[in-house]
Amino acid sequence: MVSAAPPRLGRLSPLTVLCAAVVIAVTTTALNSWAVSAGVLLGLAVLLASVGLGRKVLPAAAVIMVPFGLSLLLTHGLFFPEGRSVLWTFGPARVTAEGLFFAASMGLRTAVFVVVFLAFSFHVQPADLMALLTKYRTPPQLGFVLCSALTIAPAIAARARRVAQAQQARGLVTGSGLRGRLAAVREQAVPLVLALLHEAGSRADSLEARGFGGRSRRTSYREVTDSRAQQVFRTMLLAALLAFLVFWYGAR
Repeated sequence: MVSAAPPRLGRLSPLTVLCAAVVIAVTTTALNSWAVSAGVLLGLAVLLASVGLGRKVLPAAAVIMVPFGLSLLLTHGLFFPEGRSVLWTFGPARVTAEGLFFAASMGLRTAVFVVVFLAFSFHVQPADLMALLTKYRTPPQLGFVLCSALTIAPAIAARARRVAQAQQARGLVTGSGLRGRLAAVREQAVPLVLALLHEAGSRADSLEARGFGGRSRRTSYREVTDSRAQQVFRTMLLAALLAFLVFWYGAR
């Protein structure tokens, strides 16, 4: 998704970044504490700003989290059956302190998940990740799913632009303003979905023709740095995560 990795993270292996993202997301979810989630978000914001990714990741996260946060506020802030401390009532809706706290906690926890994996997707180049997964003999299906997840958003955006340009070239006029934008979305939806389905079928045929489902050992022409120290660090990090989960849920 980016042409080059930020200089301060350029030496980190994509697998190391992925491992760190998984550990942060899983640990924050397990702790289920608004204070921890807020602290992690603040730390991530500082880190992203220091490596030059803040201007890309944070606006993208806001696009996802603002409507999600509003839905949480409407669902749990106004209609929370366990709420007892009523702050305001309007017909069947009741704003309770418990509902607002629950919505804020869930929103912060989800924001950590969104920010950390957006940072991973903006930092890592899919080709590098695929090369490392091939090097360590990871099942190709898993590598394809991970890399497709990193490239699906820009692929859909590019396809949507081509559909819009083709419709405009044929003289389609949808008008201006909000009504015109909604009409444009309606006109583009069907050809966009059909084009994506056709592309998925073509991609499946191409993968099958190249022996994607075969069992022979695969190689990659692309060389990606992955030091022994990073391999040891990932192993220790995942072992620590497993120990934490066993202790955290076993102690309850």
